[in-house]
Amino acid sequence: MARTPAAYDRVGTAEVEMVAGAATGSLPASSPRRAVISTCEEGQQSTGALYRICMPASGRWNGDLVVFAHGYIAPNEPLSLPDDQMKLPGGMSMAQVANLLRFAFATTSYSTNGLAIKEGIADLVDLVDIFTEAHGQPNRVFLAGGSEGGIITTLAVEQHPDVFIGGLAACGPIGDFRRQVNYWGDFRVLLDYFFPDLIPGSPVDVPQEVMDNWETDYVPAIRQAIQSHPHEADQLLRVSRAPTDRRDPASKEATILGLMWYNVFATNDGITKLGGQPFDNSRRLYFGSDNDWQLNREIERFSADPDALDEIAAYYQTSGDLQVPLVTLHNIGDPVVPYWHVPLYRWKAFRNGSSRLHTNIPAFRYGHCNFSLVEGVAAFAVLYLKVAGQRLSGVEAVLPDAGSQARFNELVQKYGMAQQDDFR
Repeated sequence: MARTPAAYDRVGTAEVEMVAGAATGSLPASSPRRAVISTCEEGQQSTGALYRICMPASGRWNGDLVVFAHGYIAPNEPLSLPDDQMKLPGGMSMAQVANLLRFAFATTSYSTNGLAIKEGIADLVDLVDIFTEAHGQPNRVFLAGGSEGGIITTLAVEQHPDVFIGGLAACGPIGDFRRQVNYWGDFRVLLDYFFPDLIPGSPVDVPQEVMDNWETDYVPAIRQAIQSHPHEADQLLRVSRAPTDRRDPASKEATILGLMWYNVFATNDGITKLGGQPFDNSRRLYFGSDNDWQLNREIERFSADPDALDEIAAYYQTSGDLQVPLVTLHNIGDPVVPYWHVPLYRWKAFRNGSSRLHTNIPAFRYGHCNFSLVEGVAAFAVLYLKVAGQRLSGVEAVLPDAGSQARFNELVQKYGMAQQDDFR
């Protein structure tokens, strides 16, 4: 993106202090000795996006940069940096972990909330330019992101291998974006069938009143409906094929509420940005209910607008054509972005002769982006190994206990040293 030297504004800097050793587990938190882990600066990009850059303590930068692509934020939220998404299990932030590992760190709000895939890619590429102007050309730039940030990461490394040396894409709709849209739309139309008049609107039109009163009115209403009609809830989950955790009955509610949140907050914004309505179940055959014949006869049907499908095909579908390594991390039981995206992407990579550049790490649990700190650090270490040809050093600063280090080494050995030849 063309920009004069003054076209971005660095609006502030701050030092992030932690007790020396408390971050590594070598000293008690009451120790008076303190050390600066990160020095951060914030500013605004020419698109209006907000950015943050965090540098390691003086003299500790290894010359590489990690850029974070955040996940979906509701379009009615104010534009802001995604601090909640950057908080990791155990309390540290992504910036602190990156800086402890001697990497520089940068992230952006993107110039828009909601569906922000096109804008996110452009803002991330621009952010690398901003970093270079402020701190010099990094040796290598790694990109990592989750959920919507996962597909942004995948598309960005496919399209800009000259900028990003590799990517870590977690829990993103990387296999088939149109099928993901239909998965969300199918869930809404099925909920309307099994629980008529529960939520106003439809899979293609959500009233503003529903968004405004989602937490106060509609979340309790859905919970009550599930409790009052458990058999209908079970049919909804069977027909939609939405994952749950059989060991945890509460996961049924979590799946239904999680999928409905995306329907409520993503539908109208997506239609606007795609230039039309993308959901299509006009020829869908649903099965798994008590009466599939009645279900398919009575369920509401919708046809996608051709312009929306053209937009998806042009800008939102991954190709699988990789020039640099891509590591993916995905929950087997992801109810929001199902695991079937992984084999679909691996097939794309295989068709393009890129399968050896794609490594997938499955997380064997329920949840959307439900990873441990060990899994996240190990996935990045696998990416680093694929790019640099050497093990990631300094991990004991982030994973201080022996059990975590053993699990880390196990994952890196399994997925970093071996080549995947299947479609898992």
